[in-house]
Amino acid sequence: METRRLELLLELSRQGSMRGVADELGITTSTVSQQIAVLAREVGVPLIEPDGRRVRLTPAGRRLAGHAMTILAAVEAARADLDPTTEPAGTVRVSGFATAIRRALLPIVTQLAQTHPGVRLLIHEYEPVEGLASVLADEVDLALTYDYNLAPRAQDPSLRFFPLWSAPWSIGVPERLSQSAGPTSTMTMDVLAGEAWIVNSRNPADEDAVRTLASMAGFEPRISHQADSLELVEDLILAGQGIGLLPADRRTRPGVTLLPLRDPEVRLRAYAVTRLGRAEWPPLALLLHLLDSVKTPN
Repeated sequence: METRRLELLLELSRQGSMRGVADELGITTSTVSQQIAVLAREVGVPLIEPDGRRVRLTPAGRRLAGHAMTILAAVEAARADLDPTTEPAGTVRVSGFATAIRRALLPIVTQLAQTHPGVRLLIHEYEPVEGLASVLADEVDLALTYDYNLAPRAQDPSLRFFPLWSAPWSIGVPERLSQSAGPTSTMTMDVLAGEAWIVNSRNPADEDAVRTLASMAGFEPRISHQADSLELVEDLILAGQGIGLLPADRRTRPGVTLLPLRDPEVRLRAYAVTRLGRAEWPPLALLLHLLDSVKTPN
């Protein structure tokens, strides 16, 4: 199998159409079709099938595209090892939760444009569950995800997790509760036992952390609302609809107070996640290096 044909197959898995591959790589659609057909003959199984007026990869085609990424990453890593002056180049598909995109990815996009113009990032905002699924489905190359120390996520053995940073979280409450509660612990959480709670609508880790925290304090939390946006969580708190976890370093609006969590502390832990064997691909290796160097909360 020629690596060029594997590259075309991989690009087809990303673009979803022959025309998309042709436009991305600057070749003709007929060239893409012919080379995919040759690759199918080489491996002895159909790699594409009709999908209306388009085509899609067969199950065998999807499996080979997964292998292609690993093979091409190894080839590029070998080239970089033999010629350290070779500049990384390629499009890296990245998913991330909103905070990670703002704090980590956007500064890197600006930096790459100046230092490595051959590397391009395509960014999708996904919550961790969605991001991990997209990595496993090979819809993105890297996902920025998080869990909590009180709700650790099981790590899929087919994925590689790179720890990035951790940050403390607090409980956002209306001002009426700030005086009676103060810094909270499992010994003083009883003040909040009767309150309604607001959790994330797209990531179960937030609710798991709240339930663990409440269980350690000896009560069952009353989950009333689910919201994806931290701004909406604040809106609900201001409207008297409940309390919820918020970043300890967040600047809240008047009327919302952050209660520091003590004994136990709640910390968000951020990760970069790739499929096994992919991290050596030079553009992705460069991105992982830059993410590791980004200044973020400790």
